[in-house]
Amino acid sequence: MKKNLKAILILFIFVACQSKNEQEDPVLIHSVTGDISIDSLGLILIHEHMLVDFIGADSVSLDRWDRDSVVQKVLPYLMEVKKYGVKTILECTPSYLGKDPVLLQQLSEKSGIQILTNTGYYGAVEGKYLPAHALTESAEELSNRWTAEFENGIEETGIKPTFIKISVNESEPLSSVDQKLVRAAGLTYQNTGLTIASHTGTWMTASQEVAILQEMGIDPSAFVWVHAQAEEDFENYQKAAELGVWISLDGIGWGIDPYVERLLYAKENGFLDRVLISHDAGWYDPAKPEGGDFQPFTSIFEELIPILNEMGFQDEDWNQLLVENPVLAFFRPIDQIFR
Repeated sequence: MKKNLKAILILFIFVACQSKNEQEDPVLIHSVTGDISIDSLGLILIHEHMLVDFIGADSVSLDRWDRDSVVQKVLPYLMEVKKYGVKTILECTPSYLGKDPVLLQQLSEKSGIQILTNTGYYGAVEGKYLPAHALTESAEELSNRWTAEFENGIEETGIKPTFIKISVNESEPLSSVDQKLVRAAGLTYQNTGLTIASHTGTWMTASQEVAILQEMGIDPSAFVWVHAQAEEDFENYQKAAELGVWISLDGIGWGIDPYVERLLYAKENGFLDRVLISHDAGWYDPAKPEGGDFQPFTSIFEELIPILNEMGFQDEDWNQLLVENPVLAFFRPIDQIFR
């Protein structure tokens, strides 16, 4: 395992150096501690959570947790995964579900891991985590809010998002509210270049989101199909990959078995270059004593990599999944739009 990890890190250093040499004026993106270069991202986990509050949009408040207590609980888990070479984490907790940019800033400063946050709203669970204005405002008005966060910062923090995080309910057709969230995300992408990551599930639902974006003239490569591990028909992965959709297998922190067969299928069928992986782990819960049980961010390194290496995965596959694909999925759209 140590030998494999060392090889991954060597590959990352090579890729980073090559990129730096090829691009004298690198594109800057927003982290919670300030602007950073795309070239500095390193090994990336694209879907993790530090804190999530499930109380609902009408009751969530920063007063429900003490930041110092959260830092004390979460920091050791960040230091643990840092030992495996992780340099950047995309924190996927949306607004009205406990997103706290200042907390993320503190955790980033103390751990040395670059943390990136998001803009957007979470429509799943029948709108429990949607603010009242999300039901009455138009897609354009919601997009104006999200674009303003990209330009000026989230609320009064000055901390800016680096991707769009929405979610929709599993249904056919999508509800009018969910369709509006997708359109608002599309408009925000057109304004900012921020990639759209949508908590979804099956291809039945994800394909409807992609169709809406295509109607807006947006290439499917701007869309990350979050929780794609819920899809049982593997041929739908190929359909998504052919469109250019990013297939995010991101619940590895909760058991690795479903991911072994899906990643093998992606490699054998030639679309590993459209796949993203992460744990969806963490989750300090302010409703539980001492934040409840906190799920580590290490299953990929301690469990998944050894198993798949025995089945033919190579260091270059892990470099693609953990270094190259995240950059292409989340940060090259910004490069393409603003260069």
